[in-house]
Amino acid sequence: MRFSKMLSLVCVVVLVSALLSPVCAAQTPKYVFLFIGDGTGIPQRMATELIVKGEGGEGLLLNRLPAYGVTTTRSFNSLITDSSSAGTAIATGFKTVDGYVGVDPEFKPLETIAEMAKKKGMKVGILTSVSMDHATPASFYAHQESRNMFYEIALDMAKSGFDYFGGGALLDPDGKKSKNPGKNAYDIIKEAGYSIFVGREEFGKITKEAGKVYAYNDRLDSSMALPYSIDMKPEDITLAEFTQKGIDLLADHPQGFFMMIEGGKVDWTCHANDAATAVKEVMALDEAVKVAYTFYEAHPEDTLIVVTGDHETGGLTIGFAGTQYDSYFDLLKPQKISYDDFTKTVLKEYKETHAGKANFDDMIPLMKEYFGLEMEGEGRLVLKDFELQELKEAFVQSMSGVKVNVGTIDYLLYGSYDPFTVALTHILNQKAGLGWTTFSHTGLPVGTSAVGVQCEQFNGFYDNTDIAKKFISIMGLEPTKVASIN
Repeated sequence: MRFSKMLSLVCVVVLVSALLSPVCAAQTPKYVFLFIGDGTGIPQRMATELIVKGEGGEGLLLNRLPAYGVTTTRSFNSLITDSSSAGTAIATGFKTVDGYVGVDPEFKPLETIAEMAKKKGMKVGILTSVSMDHATPASFYAHQESRNMFYEIALDMAKSGFDYFGGGALLDPDGKKSKNPGKNAYDIIKEAGYSIFVGREEFGKITKEAGKVYAYNDRLDSSMALPYSIDMKPEDITLAEFTQKGIDLLADHPQGFFMMIEGGKVDWTCHANDAATAVKEVMALDEAVKVAYTFYEAHPEDTLIVVTGDHETGGLTIGFAGTQYDSYFDLLKPQKISYDDFTKTVLKEYKETHAGKANFDDMIPLMKEYFGLEMEGEGRLVLKDFELQELKEAFVQSMSGVKVNVGTIDYLLYGSYDPFTVALTHILNQKAGLGWTTFSHTGLPVGTSAVGVQCEQFNGFYDNTDIAKKFISIMGLEPTKVASIN
């Protein structure tokens, strides 16, 4: 009888172990995905989760991964980090000064986990929805004293030898803002052995025979980034598609791969306090995570997926004084355009055709068409008198063309964005029960979730520098010793 009970207990333990082993297996992973939601703190993940579930969905996959930790984000010199210092911390395990990329506070280069993976023999991919020379992707391959040294960062990209770059284009390929301009960066990248593919048609033709690849969308915004998800057209390449292409190109390598995938525009829309657009960006990041998860399901004992953020942006909060204990997230659905496209397309065209004769009444049909806000009728999207007054004052400020300066009451109301656009998104967000505290980053912690090989190491409370240290340990990487201040 005692033997029978012991045997039953052993069977249960074996069964549980078998069920859990694919979730957090113990060996070194062959395939590693690191997803970074720029500006994606716990509030962004939670707000999107509630909205997706409210529409009858399961919620975000990135929130359903079995391991979950809370990660602090301060930089070497500030409680509130910027993307370059946060990216450097995640990529290297060392703190640095805001604005620095891949170097320590004394400008000494720091080896990144992507570089260590490449040195180990793995294939490496760097993907982003913003420009490829932006702070977060640059933190994994560049070593510069300023995140704004875009030309120099592009040259570091060519030197990296990484196997796949995908997403946005370059901000300063001709070195017009560089102190040491030279040959066009795209030409240098080609000379380094990369094949460059632009747009969906060329993207569809990429094969493993192409060798090292740099692919980017041909419809980009003024910052050389992908369009916001809410503004995307069928011809645009999504972050999920760039991720799938990375798997197609890198997965059959005997030593496996490391891929960093950044959802970079969550940050930008949160800077502008546009919740509807931010939610779509978090959902787009989650779609890319789903692609990786499908791959994980086919290779559960060889794959690790980690999803984190570099910092929170906007001071987003679920709750607003005007709605008290209630939330109405479905009110975000009528918004059909990003703050950026509304400002740079709709308002720009209006200003050009109505110079000197702008009339607020002209905005009434536009507010309804693009944001669902109405002047009369019933329902929560009908504007109240004080909201209408707020919009009229913002409209006057917007049409004046006067730049909003830091330190003024107007800056507290609108930041550096178009006043009328900000007033529209603020009112819509507030009606939904969402609030914002800033147009900048905050010192809030971010969530880090994981699944796969040794994913349990990402449970708990830890600093962003620990993410790199965990990867170094889990992946069996060998960092080059660099004198640095941590």
